[in-house]
Amino acid sequence: MSRRGAVQLMAKPTGAACNLACDYCFFRAKTDLYPGSSFRMSEEVLEAYIRQYLAQSGPEAVFLWQGGEPTLAGLDFYRRAVALQRRYRRPRQIVSNSLQTNGILLDDSWCAFLRQEGFLVGISLDGPADRHDLYRRDKAGHGTFDKVMRALARLRRHGVEFNILATVNAANAAHPLEVYRFLRDAAGGRFLQFIPVVERAESGEISARSVAPAAWGRFLIEIFDEWLRRDVGRVSVQIFEAALAARVGEPAPVCVFAETCGQALVLEHGGDVFMCDHFVDARHRLGNLLETPLADLAARAELARFGLDKRDALPTRCQSCDVLFACHGECPKNRFVKATEGGADVNYLCEGYRAFFRHVDAPMRRLAAALAPPPGEKIGVNAPCPCGSGQKFKRCHGASAPDRKRTAG
Repeated sequence: MSRRGAVQLMAKPTGAACNLACDYCFFRAKTDLYPGSSFRMSEEVLEAYIRQYLAQSGPEAVFLWQGGEPTLAGLDFYRRAVALQRRYRRPRQIVSNSLQTNGILLDDSWCAFLRQEGFLVGISLDGPADRHDLYRRDKAGHGTFDKVMRALARLRRHGVEFNILATVNAANAAHPLEVYRFLRDAAGGRFLQFIPVVERAESGEISARSVAPAAWGRFLIEIFDEWLRRDVGRVSVQIFEAALAARVGEPAPVCVFAETCGQALVLEHGGDVFMCDHFVDARHRLGNLLETPLADLAARAELARFGLDKRDALPTRCQSCDVLFACHGECPKNRFVKATEGGADVNYLCEGYRAFFRHVDAPMRRLAAALAPPPGEKIGVNAPCPCGSGQKFKRCHGASAPDRKRTAG
């Protein structure tokens, strides 16, 4: 997706500002970093971002727009962004855009634009109404399920490509098949991401909303078994793609399962660049792209150290784990549970991930074997993919991991 050494950059044009008040939102508190801010990206920052990001990207450049709620920037903001991309992209450089949104503001004008410009849209939806509305409410305390479903209907009507991001929390973790079947059938999701909610107070206490480690593993396993029976090649689940990528030796399609960190930076609305979406704080601020070019910020030694720490600081328990090749200790933000041996920190979700990756190992071996051509032969790029998706091999498992990853952020 980019040149060697280049990085992916997630832009937050409205910072942490949002039109909802989801109980588990980890980013809402980041408004405290910018007291008195309007939380709107200026024309100067937008132009500098697009010009510098395209310059450091390779033949393909993917722009990731997130928040807070990025649609608060307004439709004209994205029209301007697309115009700047056309101005600054190099000849034959492919530019694409992904937008992660709660969907509340998506009307017909928005959807027509997203379709015309080929945006991939990620919609946040936690399952059926009673599961979704428990934590995803507006600032008046009202549930948002009906509005999100209307947004999905509009996206489908306009032919906008979308995926669904569902958080897994203490409330919906006990109902994996209900959640999965709803997202697959009622919501029409064909590309799904499941994100575990892990909230930890400064005191070290885990919130009651957080998914328990064992429950997280059971959630994934039950959905995997259903997916394996009937949805292989029909529904893409990001963590299942990651498990298959690990088995065939491809790079992880999602950063939490990569061996190292530091290749997914965050751009705040005022131009500040941070090392990671989960580490937007003064300690992990690299600088401002209005003052220091993005390429120089990405080359800083402290970012390299941050990235390598994920691998180099693995505790003994992780180093000797049989699923390390797939998990790589998961996200460092969750590495805070004390192991019995040596008191080293291990990942809070370790029990769940270990159970999941062990459970899927044999089926993933079979899938990997099915995708492997006979010795001395290659699968033609235009041949049907052996996974049974019905797509050409080059558009499915013959694509590189970044090309296959369907994510809006």
